[in-house]
Amino acid sequence: MLQIIIQGRGGQGAQTAGNLLAMAYFAEGRPVQAFASYGGARRGTPVSSFIRVDDKPVRLRCDIEQADAILCFDATLLQGALLAAAHSRTLIVVNSSRSVAEFRQSLPNHRVIPVDGLAISRRQGLGRIVNSALLGALARAVGDPPLPVLERMLLQQSPKLQEQNVAACVEGYRAVDAQLLEAA
Repeated sequence: MLQIIIQGRGGQGAQTAGNLLAMAYFAEGRPVQAFASYGGARRGTPVSSFIRVDDKPVRLRCDIEQADAILCFDATLLQGALLAAAHSRTLIVVNSSRSVAEFRQSLPNHRVIPVDGLAISRRQGLGRIVNSALLGALARAVGDPPLPVLERMLLQQSPKLQEQNVAACVEGYRAVDAQLLEAA
């Protein structure tokens, strides 16, 4: 079973990203469970989305205590309970312009993959909306769901700027691909 936590702040699109990711897995015909946790339910407060996906029905009904992957929309949230959910193999994809080396110094016991989702989104004409870029980055880091499935989901579900969202997703995917090739 793959367990993913998406953490962001209200208004950043973390909940939308969680829903899109769950729909992508469901579109593949895989059993998926998705639920959310809203802090103060206002812009800027921490919000979390939790996703479980498996090849058999997901019957577990509790919070995710040990994530396989974490997608963090704001690097300032990489602390406390969120990091407590990370074990030595957890992949942490974070929206940040900081380098891998900087994260190795500040979080030496974690596998952090920084992606400048904001720069990607701005290049693609999306302004500060980073969820498509980060979804592509997460998909590449985890190796699932396949990029074409995410692209199709973004074309179907984005209320506007569909092509820009797909382009941001592909660029986020390629940004992680480049990092993984460097590390190999």
